[in-house]
Amino acid sequence: MKEKEIVILGCGMSGLGAAHQLRENGFESKIFDKQSYFGGQTASFTQNNWTFDIGPHISFSKDDTIKALLADGVDGKFLEIKAGVNNYWQGHWIKHPAQVNLHGLPPDLVTTIIIEFIEASKKNTDKSKIKTFKEWLYASFGETFAETFPMKYGIKFHTVHADKMSIEWLGPRLYQPKMKEIVYGAVSPKSPDVHYISDFRYPEKGGYVSFLQKFKQKSNISLKSKVVAIDPNDKKVTFEGGNVVDYEYLISSLPLPVIIPMIKGVPNNVLRASQELTCSNCVLVNIGIDRADILDAVWTYFYDEDIIFTRLNFPHVQSPNNVPEGCGSIQAEIYFSDKYKPLEQKPEEFVDRTIADLKRCGLIKEDDKILYKETRHIEYANVIFDLDTKKNTKIVHDYLDEIDVEYCGRYGEWAYIWTDQSFRSGMNAGKNVLRKLEKNNK
Repeated sequence: MKEKEIVILGCGMSGLGAAHQLRENGFESKIFDKQSYFGGQTASFTQNNWTFDIGPHISFSKDDTIKALLADGVDGKFLEIKAGVNNYWQGHWIKHPAQVNLHGLPPDLVTTIIIEFIEASKKNTDKSKIKTFKEWLYASFGETFAETFPMKYGIKFHTVHADKMSIEWLGPRLYQPKMKEIVYGAVSPKSPDVHYISDFRYPEKGGYVSFLQKFKQKSNISLKSKVVAIDPNDKKVTFEGGNVVDYEYLISSLPLPVIIPMIKGVPNNVLRASQELTCSNCVLVNIGIDRADILDAVWTYFYDEDIIFTRLNFPHVQSPNNVPEGCGSIQAEIYFSDKYKPLEQKPEEFVDRTIADLKRCGLIKEDDKILYKETRHIEYANVIFDLDTKKNTKIVHDYLDEIDVEYCGRYGEWAYIWTDQSFRSGMNAGKNVLRKLEKNNK
């Protein structure tokens, strides 16, 4: 294709996945991204020998094709790590998932949870009729467990109450145990591992984005290229600064609420649907200290409302090369959303509170030396599946199909998908373009 291009918007996992699929079939593409760095939400940053990813990224894919591609991306230089995961609630450290690890919690609480779980299981609720996350939690676990753990965490993570959320995003994320598993985990300090992530891979050096270095090298990427307008009739993309690129085929991994207002002639109902879609944003607080023995976990969830962070991960556990020798690192996630919980402070204003709460939980000691601290604000974190999301997403996707724009990735599909699924999503978008090319060349 000489006169017009296959254009890809966004150089994260899905954008690079689309470019890879096209390249493997003999077609080059041009990738544009507004950032000054590649990798999108899977970017990594290193400063003074401290490496932090944009959020907790690991590779636990069961997709053999993606596993092989990412392994090749680092020439096989990755670590395989057991996924130790736990929870913190009111001074208790609980193995994950909490529903089968109640041992050591207050006896009255454990008794009530078990009784209510039995009662919920006897009700035989038809889950096909359940509409909200709250209803699903009550039917699955009973009210006390639901309100003490997943509903409290859900408000911190999704920024919205469970009765305003749908359930299509759940997948394997909340383990539904048998009665025997709950009782065993209540009386025994050791329970079988039932978390959907048992082990994972992580690059030896350079952070998670190292998996993508070879894809970057093989791709034609223009950074600092922010899209401001798309004309689907003339097939033109206009960038900030006035640069205009013609396209024959367009693949976008941009968030749906971002791309839709840019499209010339977009119908009002589609524009309205896109603006009703909502997503959380995240303040990351990255901390480095002078010792590595912080916690025997890779990441952990926090349910207490008065603890500022929702989740922690420990980059030095993923790879010791993420920190200076002998040091440890902590990444705290604090969630907001424009619709339900607006961010009203500067990210750096959360550092002192984060450190105070880390000390309160015993993760940072008074005599620890804090050697590194920084913050980042992630504008798009997780899709919030409120009750109108499915309807509005369909309206937007139908329109993009109509104007022949492929969409992919977490924010293009507007789905709760992981990094390997995002790469596969991009590959699928590339396959769609290949089918169109084949059809048009007949």
